Amino acid sequence: MSLKTTLREEILLKLVEVIDPETGVDVLRMRLIEGLIVDETTGLVKYCFRPSSPLCPLAVSLATEIKHAVAAVPGVKRQQIEVTNYIKAAELTELINQDDV
Repeated sequence: MSLKTTLREEILLKLVEVIDPETGVDVLRMRLIEGLIVDETTGLVKYCFRPSSPLCPLAVSLATEIKHAVAAVPGVKRQQIEVTNYIKAAELTELINQDDV
């Protein structure tokens, strides 16, 4: 029996390491990541980031940390991130999907 983990499982394991500094709780337990879709063939990862409040002061830094954590997983080639429930969701979605962030 193989114990090989899937790309999705590896991403989830990495996301557990991203801690919200205000609560000390990881972003998965806080349910800040929704709708995770992983294409094992192309390495495309899609998900929604929902900050804990519409005025979350840490939204940009948390989104960046989440993006970097996912990017660090071998096999991830590209990410498509949508930000919701945030006062500047459209702006942050555009910013976080840039390649240099």
